[in-house]
Amino acid sequence: QLVESGGGLVRPGASLRLSCTTSDLTFSRDTMGWFRQAPGKEREFVAGISASGDSTMYMDSVKARFTISKDFAKNTMYLQMNSLNPEDTAVYYCALLNNNFDPVGLWGQGTQVTVSS
Repeated sequence: QLVESGGGLVRPGASLRLSCTTSDLTFSRDTMGWFRQAPGKEREFVAGISASGDSTMYMDSVKARFTISKDFAKNTMYLQMNSLNPEDTAVYYCALLNNNFDPVGLWGQGTQVTVSS
């Protein structure tokens, strides 16, 4: 089971850091990622990170603002989100990925991020 935390209500331009942890996986052996789903829209890929943490991938609209990382000692994955804007409002999900950065069906319950003035 994947467990996300760190969502909230923030104003445009603010930052948030999302966390994802689990007792069922060892993050140093798994490719992981973040997806998001806004109301009325399909779930979309946000960022992914390889098992070792050496390789990352981002959707174009967040590349310069979001950073995905892992803390192996804490078995936790993070998504640092800076310069948030209302278009970032969504439920954010942690996911287990394959080596092609595609989801394999293991998801967290999601954490709500709302960006509003």
